[in-house]
Amino acid sequence: MFDVLILGGSAAGLSCALILGSAKGKPFAEEKKIGIIAHQKTSALNTAELNNVLGFKMGTKGTVILSEGLIQLAENYSHVEQIHKEKVIEVKRLKDKTLEVITNKNTYKTKIIVIAVGPSKMINIIGLEQFVEAHIQIPIEKDKIMLRNFNHLIDEGIYVAGVLAGWRSQYAIAAGSGAQVATDILTLWNEGKHTMIHDAIV
Repeated sequence: MFDVLILGGSAAGLSCALILGSAKGKPFAEEKKIGIIAHQKTSALNTAELNNVLGFKMGTKGTVILSEGLIQLAENYSHVEQIHKEKVIEVKRLKDKTLEVITNKNTYKTKIIVIAVGPSKMINIIGLEQFVEAHIQIPIEKDKIMLRNFNHLIDEGIYVAGVLAGWRSQYAIAAGSGAQVATDILTLWNEGKHTMIHDAIV
C-alpha cells in the first residue's frame, strides 16, 4: 500500500516526487510510502531543447533532464520507489475508498494518486474517461486533452499535475504544477497546516 503513487516520470511527476521525497525528515511524512511509475516514453521532453529555463544551461536537452531527474531522485531520496517499464492501464476506487492502479505488469494499491502523464488523447486510462475534456490553454488544432479539476484535485485522493491539469505546455509551468501538488499533499499530511519544504544555508 502506497500513501501516494505518481503516474508519470516527466517534469511534473519528477518534481512532485522530489518534493515529497525531501519531506522524509518531517514527522508527518517520515512513515509515508511514496512511489512513482516513471514512464517517460511519451514525454514531450524526449524531443525538447531548453533555452529559457532558470538554472539550466542554454541548449539543455530534455532527454538529459529525464535521465538525470531519475538519478537525482534515486541518489537523494532513495526511499521513493521507482517503478520502471510499466504503463498504467486502469485506475479504480475500491470499497474502502483506497485506489487501485493497474499496469500492464502489476497491480498497486494507494491512498492518493497523482496523474502526471502527457495530454495526448492516446493516454486511454480506464477509470478517468469521465474527467477528460478539451485542453483550454493549448491551440485546438493540437488536439490535446486535460482532466477536469479544481486546483489540481480531480476527486478525493486523485490529483492531476502538469499540462494534463490544464496548464500551458512550458517546462517551468509543468514542473511548478507538480511541485504545487506535492505541497498540497504535504499540507494534507500535516493536518491542513500549509507546508513547503525549504533548505537554507546555515
